[in-house]
Amino acid sequence: MAEEASRGPWSFLFAKKKESHDGQTDDKKAASDGNHPNGASNGNGYVKRASDLAIYEQYQNQGGNSGHSNGAPGSRIPERPQKPLFPPFESPEMLTLAESLSRDIIRGNPDVTWESIKGLENAKRLLKEAVVMPIKYPKYFTGLLSPWKGILLFGPPGTGKTMLAKAIATECNTTFFNISASSIVSKWRGDSEKLVRVLFDLARHHAPSTIFLDEIDAIISHRGEARSEHEASRRLKTELLIQMDGLTQTNELVFVLAATNLPWELDAAMLRRLEKRILVPLPEPEARRAMFEELLPQVPGEDALPYDLLVERSGGYSGSDIRLVSKEAAMQPLRRLMALLEDRREVVPEEELPNVGPIRPEDVEVALKNTRPSAHLHAHLYDKFNDDYGSQILQ
Repeated sequence: MAEEASRGPWSFLFAKKKESHDGQTDDKKAASDGNHPNGASNGNGYVKRASDLAIYEQYQNQGGNSGHSNGAPGSRIPERPQKPLFPPFESPEMLTLAESLSRDIIRGNPDVTWESIKGLENAKRLLKEAVVMPIKYPKYFTGLLSPWKGILLFGPPGTGKTMLAKAIATECNTTFFNISASSIVSKWRGDSEKLVRVLFDLARHHAPSTIFLDEIDAIISHRGEARSEHEASRRLKTELLIQMDGLTQTNELVFVLAATNLPWELDAAMLRRLEKRILVPLPEPEARRAMFEELLPQVPGEDALPYDLLVERSGGYSGSDIRLVSKEAAMQPLRRLMALLEDRREVVPEEELPNVGPIRPEDVEVALKNTRPSAHLHAHLYDKFNDDYGSQILQ
């Protein structure tokens, strides 16, 4: 039972199934007759159950849709050999860990383009130089100009770090691993380090690929400062550092893209491996205006919205804060309508409900008063960290 529990849902494809002596005799006899009621012969004197065949066909179809095959022999042999879903592992335990990590692979297109991200021109240019260009033009990025394998996005919360990572996945069409602390931290002793190792093995197998470590400060903060740091935490950090060092010694295009709101909490060894450190700052006036015009579009025939006032009064707001201001402004006409409906004290059929009115200039004033910035107090800390460790583009 313990051995069966340690196997993943597809482990029967990679290891021989153990059967009882009586079961083997019955299967062999049925295979020789050629008329087994619940299965089909596999040519070796054994019979696969119909349920196993159904699961195998479903898994093979999933591999076909995603452009991968699981490497197991089957009735549907493609004309051209395809890359297996998993690289060869030395033990079924590592395969089980790989199956759990494969859930964090974003196979679909995130559909976030560079144009959908307002502002952040400096961050976009640095990311294109570090990730996009080496994939598009690998001829030029060799020798001393080999690609940067570690990139850190830091800045106040709500400024678009995760959207930049999704834009890279959309632009480059790479295998995108969206990893958080819960993906590589396990309660079982030794599994956390193995998960990190399997993660990088999978990334190299599916190269070009991008490993996105969100909130990396929760995974690898300063080592050795607190006596209460657990041994398992130190082992996890050490394995992550070793694997990132290994990326610089290979030619596979595997990028580690990390994001954090607390860059000063990161360990110095991790900062060295994250070679490009890019500040994602609070939006500038031009970017704020573009955001407001997209979120609160002008309705023809209605009063013009005070975009200049919004830009002037939203200094220090992050992109997330600007979205909250726009949402609060859009709620004002709905609140007026809801008050009228509540005064009727009767149920109005859904098809007879009136339309929500337009946003007025005074609604914008109310929204600005009710929504305060969330990250402007620590902006100077990010500027100082950028001056000390950040990557710049010199004109």
